[in-house]
Amino acid sequence: MPEPIYSSRQRRKGFGSDSLRESANNKNNSYDYSDSEIVGNDRVSRVLSGADNGLSEDKKEHIRISQVYRKKDFIYLDRIDGKPTNVLQGLELHTRVFNAEEQKKIVECIYELQRKGQKGLLRERTYSEPRKWMRGKGRVTLQFGCCYNYAVDKNGNLPGIIRGEEVDPIPPLFKQIIKRMVRWNVIPPTCIPNSCIVNIYEEGDCIPPHIDHHDFVRPFCTLSLLTECNIVLGSTLKIVGPGEFSGPVSIPLPVGSVFVVNGNGADVAKHCIPGVSRKRISITFRKMDDSKLPYKFRPDPELIGVKPLIHSPVIRSQIQHDRHGKSL
Repeated sequence: MPEPIYSSRQRRKGFGSDSLRESANNKNNSYDYSDSEIVGNDRVSRVLSGADNGLSEDKKEHIRISQVYRKKDFIYLDRIDGKPTNVLQGLELHTRVFNAEEQKKIVECIYELQRKGQKGLLRERTYSEPRKWMRGKGRVTLQFGCCYNYAVDKNGNLPGIIRGEEVDPIPPLFKQIIKRMVRWNVIPPTCIPNSCIVNIYEEGDCIPPHIDHHDFVRPFCTLSLLTECNIVLGSTLKIVGPGEFSGPVSIPLPVGSVFVVNGNGADVAKHCIPGVSRKRISITFRKMDDSKLPYKFRPDPELIGVKPLIHSPVIRSQIQHDRHGKSL
């Protein structure tokens, strides 16, 4: 895999495991690699557009996979039950998963779904656009696969999946996203998502500190679109003001990246999104616990049996040859 491209400031902090260990107990721990995926996506686009020298579809996909940068060595030590614990264990950040053209298609799809929701063309609990009564409150959401209740509702339903409520199924383009993430080894084939939630943030919108409900199994993941933002994590997070939170670790989520949440990162550390400075869209994909599936849920045949793509020795050697030859 080629060395990721990033600035001198990014070289100094956030990438190497040694530098992370040195700063493991720094209360202002921040990982910075905001521009790394853009250059990679542009390069891949140039490789795969126009004169691609007769590359097969399999080889094109393997080239794209080889360009994905995967960071899995997040470290922040905190004392949990009297023991030093890496509360970020299990977190992964995969950048260059979706290029600019693919992101545009996904965003256009979401805006079309939003328009349908506004016109009442989706099931009632699929689309939600609450009134913005204060900063950080009232972001637009779209739920597919299941209806998740964030708080006790007017009918007395507790937080969690409402098994008797129907929402729209996962849209076709979102199923393509899921298959891409499994094929490209972003999420495991043992935990293929069967639900998702879209968050459409306007300036100032946020998500307060929380740990995701255990109606959803681990890992789950979030795709970031439109603009980069930081996710703040830690075993203890503070509410500073409306839409403003503080914690020991801040991780940038680059546009087009997928953030995978598992292990201590899912169940020991809380996470939140402070009020965003610009419009942002995210899609969080999750697999429901089998015992919490909606009563009318039926597995989607398209998402059954999806497997990771395996590098064959022949294609791997061809890619290595092309990297050092003239074709790329």
